Amino acid sequence: MPTRKSQSSTVSKAKKSPRASSKTLSARGPLPPYGVAIRNAMARGDQREMRQVAAATRKWMREVQAALNAMEKSLSDLEG
Repeated sequence: MPTRKSQSSTVSKAKKSPRASSKTLSARGPLPPYGVAIRNAMARGDQREMRQVAAATRKWMREVQAALNAMEKSLSDLEG
């Protein structure tokens, strides 16, 4: 009669990616500059990461503000 394998032998172990560490989180690519990403960078205390998140957030805010301004202009053109 066959025996059951233990669960640990059937579960594959995920390979830990070097990109998964918190120190390289900003190196993964763009992070959405929302409060959690900003607070997490601050909590880790990595000045380089905080500067990168701050710069990305400022860039994102400029792009969003430009899009908002364009939309408001479009609305005023349609209304007036």
